[in-house]
Order: sequence, then structure tokens, then C-alpha cells
Amino acid sequence: MARVLLVEDDDAIRTSLGKSLTAAGHVVSAVAAGADGVAAVARERPEVLLLDLGLPDLDGRDVLAMVRAVSDVPVIVATARDDDASVVRLLDAGADDYVIKPFSAAQMDARIRAVLRRLGQDPHEESTVEVGGLRIDPRSREVTVDGAPVDLTRKEFDLLLALSRRPGAVVTKRELLAEVWGLPWGGGDRTVDVHLSWLRRKLGETAAAPRFLHSVRGVGIKLSVPDGDG
Repeated sequence: MARVLLVEDDDAIRTSLGKSLTAAGHVVSAVAAGADGVAAVARERPEVLLLDLGLPDLDGRDVLAMVRAVSDVPVIVATARDDDASVVRLLDAGADDYVIKPFSAAQMDARIRAVLRRLGQDPHEESTVEVGGLRIDPRSREVTVDGAPVDLTRKEFDLLLALSRRPGAVVTKRELLAEVWGLPWGGGDRTVDVHLSWLRRKLGETAAAPRFLHSVRGVGIKLSVPDGDG
């Protein structure tokens, strides 16, 4: 189903999980160190990265930052910490999902499939969305404003695409956390706010002077046609 890179220093876990994911239909390659993982991401271009945070050579969070500097590959992090603050920090740092140790191979397979569904959203079946001067192409993942290309990160694009699926409707931050970050509970408003701020800047607007993205206090955000754009 997917080309998976596993970065895990425990030999038993690496071997067992690799075999189970291969049996589930994935093409799995595995390394034991963080530096090797970063190099493999650049070399192999996997479709999903499974990253253990407890690595022998580098802190897993540093590996995540290095990966994000060179790739938008979806990252699922394995962590022993399940408190909200730790999880939100991981998602803010660029992780797409997480599993809490100990976990089963079946659970990891389900997470991989969920991340791929969330990021893909059946792009071949989605049409280009136009909202005033804003044009969003889900298939090519390209965005233009008044004909000029806008360079978005993967999360910024996913956030904009999620809003574009409900043009004119107010989407709550909880809905966005679930759809874009796979975080189906409250407490992550800062994650949405930060990415929304970056997205607005790239679209040439601000919260005080919005063009496309309008905040509805206490409710959420809506994508709508600006006055004068037609």
C-alpha cells in the first residue's frame, strides 16, 4: 500500500514491525539511527516515515526537524508520552500523527492508512476550487492568488483545502484539528492559529484585514469570496 521507512533502534521491534507491515502490503525499509533515517528520507523518498523518538545518536525531535527541512513526507511518531502538551508539541514540530508505546503492528498499519487517507482525500476525484481570486488545485497541490503562485507547506495547503471543501461555512478549530492534524480533541487551538497566521501571510492578508479567511469569534474560520472579487 505504501513505501514505508521505519527508524527504530530496537532490533526486535524493527524486525517484527517490518515483517508485519510487509505482510500488510507495505514496502518497508528500516534503519536503526536518526542520521541514517534523514539520509534515507532524502534518498528513498518514502511515502510514510515511522519515527521512534528514543534513538541512540540523535534526539527524535531533532530528527523530525531535520526531516522537515528536506521533505514533506508524512511522519508518524512513536512516543512513550501521552499528555496533551507533549503531543501538541510534536504536531507543531511537524509530525502528522503519533502512537503511544506499547503499540501493535495492526494499530500502526491503521495509522498509516489513516494518514494516507487524510493527506490524499481522494485527490483524483476532487475538482479545482476557485474562491474569488484564489484558486486551489487538489490534484497538483498548487495554489494561486490572482494568477500568482503561492508557495505553501503541506500543512498550510491541507488547512486551506479543508476550508475550501466547505466554502462560505464556518469550520471549527476542533474540526480542523481532526481533519488536518488527526487530533480529535480540544487543546490544540494554538496549532491551528499558528498555521492560520502563516497561511494568511502567504495569501497577502491579515486577521485584522482578511480577504479570504474570516475568523468568527468563538466559532471558527470560514473561506469566503471577498467583496469586489465576484
